[in-house]
Amino acid sequence: MEHVYASIDIGSDSIKLVVCELFRNHLNLLAATSTPSKGIKKGLIVDPILAKESITDAFKEVEDMLGIRIKKVIANVPIYLAEYKIIKGEITVDGELITNKDMTNSYKEGIKKELLPNEEFVNVIPIDFKINDKTIMKDPKGFPGQKLMGRAMMVTAPKKNVYSVASIIESLGIELVDISVGSIGDINCFKNDEISDGIGLVLNIGAQTSVVTLYSKGIPIRTKVLGTGGKEIDRDLSYMYRIDIKEAKNLKEKFALAHKRNANANEVYETVNVQGEKIKINQLEASEVVMSRINDILSLVKNEINDLTNKPIQYIIVTGGVSNMQDIEYCLHDSLSMSASKGNVKLIGVRNNKYSTVIGNIIYFLNTLKLKGLDYSMLSEDDMDMLSSPDKQFLNTSNETMLGKVFSYFFGE
Repeated sequence: MEHVYASIDIGSDSIKLVVCELFRNHLNLLAATSTPSKGIKKGLIVDPILAKESITDAFKEVEDMLGIRIKKVIANVPIYLAEYKIIKGEITVDGELITNKDMTNSYKEGIKKELLPNEEFVNVIPIDFKINDKTIMKDPKGFPGQKLMGRAMMVTAPKKNVYSVASIIESLGIELVDISVGSIGDINCFKNDEISDGIGLVLNIGAQTSVVTLYSKGIPIRTKVLGTGGKEIDRDLSYMYRIDIKEAKNLKEKFALAHKRNANANEVYETVNVQGEKIKINQLEASEVVMSRINDILSLVKNEINDLTNKPIQYIIVTGGVSNMQDIEYCLHDSLSMSASKGNVKLIGVRNNKYSTVIGNIIYFLNTLKLKGLDYSMLSEDDMDMLSSPDKQFLNTSNETMLGKVFSYFFGE
């Protein structure tokens, strides 16, 4: 076991944290958790103290599974007001043949020109390169050239979005080695040949928000954040049957279907309402309540799609916790189009769409390492020994400042 990576997604309903091993070019799950979150509203940290407690709980749970401390992590930052900018940077090649360093240096020049004072650099997605003002290619590494122009999509976010997450991670003594946004994680989790070549969308239906992102050839172009999500379904069920919100969530996740098509009126869910009365809820009625709200959400999404683009859409992938509901495909086809499909997280052990962002961020990070020609693991040799001998105890002594290292890590400064 030589290459291990940890990634965290701080959501309004839960904190998702996964640790994976890359072995023979295959990603394997070592540990994962989804713990309740506090102090986070619609993806933004509104109470740092409560949020820190939630994040601490997530790390503790995974560390207990592994028997070691997590010292380094990739973190997802809020996507609100994220910007996507095509950048161009030109450099003089340092040597006869183009190297990984030349490629990343070309991006660095573009970022310097385009990054505004109130923005924080988050991600850069390569588009192509031009050698000596003539030849255009995806990967010029190893080719001769004197000048190299790199073109990429730069993702930025407001500084407050980034620092709100980074400050909590830093306060836990954990090194933040990279940051990302949900639009990057989701597309990398589901990317295939169709996505790499076409125009499409990913819809992530979370607890309090639904995020719609338009992509061209797998590169994000625009994002819209809608203030509605799975908790609206919980509230509808709670109101309809006069049950508390926690029981309504259980009803949604364990009994109701997303579409009434296959719901059975003879299937019954027994519970107690807020007046202490025993009640029976049939599956058909509960599914009709759920379907109505999902259709409302998808109707809003459809309006946003029309605003995002007037070009033909090759694919629509739906992810997030709500997409795990049985028979949601029928809602997608009815409200969006036959090209809409439920995402499929394939990592064994976390085949649940609420993990798409956190897993995709690891995949993006690995692709970044490949672009730079680097070999990197978040665990040291001592950590590897500890992972093999979980009864041993040790202290985490990492207390360096995080944010400056993210930019310098990407560009190898």
